[in-house]
Amino acid sequence: QVQLVESGGGLVQAGDSLRLSCAISGRTFSLSVMGWFRQAPGKEREFVAGIGRNGENTYYSDSAKGRFTISRENVKNTVYLLMSSLKPEDTAVYYCTAGTNWGPPTMKATYDYWGQGTLVTVSS
Repeated sequence: QVQLVESGGGLVQAGDSLRLSCAISGRTFSLSVMGWFRQAPGKEREFVAGIGRNGENTYYSDSAKGRFTISRENVKNTVYLLMSSLKPEDTAVYYCTAGTNWGPPTMKATYDYWGQGTLVTVSS
């Protein structure tokens, strides 16, 4: 089993930056892919960013590309999402997720484990 705990969410203003963290515990050696998804009120959960086991390959949604950066620090068993130039439409609950088998990082079905989420609110 794998446990994921997100932190770092909060209320910020448009244009600000925020870094989310995801602490991973359990069978961390089994993980092939990590990602961040988000879900805004009344909307489907959507892909934001993904990263491979060694951190060499990263993937982003169109809305995240150029503004968000995903990274992982395997020694600390932590994955980060640095968000810059935040917009009100980035307001959502952000979920950390992990998968044991490699698959398309943009698809929810690739992932086996999910955190509880952390709320990010961006005011205009």
